[in-house]
Amino acid sequence: MKKIITFSREFGAGAGEIGVKVAKELGYEYYDKELIVKAARTLNENPDSIIHLDEKVTMGFGFTQSLFDMYNKPSDERLYEAEKKIIKQIAEKGNCVIVGRNANSILSEYDDSLHIFIHAKNYWRINRLKNDKMPDVSEEKIAAHIKEVDKARRKFCAKYTNTEFGSADNYDISLCSSSLGINKCVEIICNIARG
Repeated sequence: MKKIITFSREFGAGAGEIGVKVAKELGYEYYDKELIVKAARTLNENPDSIIHLDEKVTMGFGFTQSLFDMYNKPSDERLYEAEKKIIKQIAEKGNCVIVGRNANSILSEYDDSLHIFIHAKNYWRINRLKNDKMPDVSEEKIAAHIKEVDKARRKFCAKYTNTEFGSADNYDISLCSSSLGINKCVEIICNIARG
C-alpha cells in the first residue's frame, strides 16, 4: 500500500479534484494550499501577504541579489524551505495526498510513495475552468491564464528541483484527465496505491 501520494499538474487538469477523491477513497489526509498557510505561519508572515508567491519564482532574484544580499534569502526561497520542511513532516506521518509544491521531488527518496502527473488537452482545461471556476471570464483570457500558470510552475520546478516539470522521469505515472475522465483517474490511482 502506498502511504504517500503526490500530484503535479497542469493548471485546470483536475488534479485537485482527483486528489480530494483519492484521499477520501483511501481515508488519507489531503494537503494543497493549506501548506502555504502553515509555511507562512512558521515564518511569522500573514498568509495573505505571501500567497502570491505560491509556486512562482520572484522576478528580481538573480546574480545581483546574490552578490549584494547574500545573507537574506528572498521571501519565495524562505517560503519554499518552510513548505519543504512541512511536506517532509506530513510524509513522515504517512497516509497523505499532497498536491503541488514540488512534493514529488521533495519526497522522491521516500518508500511507499506514488508520484503522479495529471495533464489534459487545452480545450478540455478551458471548458472545465469556464464551467466550474471562471464562468464570467472569456475563453481567450482563460487560455492565457492557463499558459501563464503552467509557465510559472515550470520555472518553479526548474529553480527548486533542477528537474523538468511534466517530464516522465520525475513521476511514477502520468494520466490524461481529458481522455480518461476524473473518476477513471481516481480509480486507476486508488488501484495502484492499494496494489
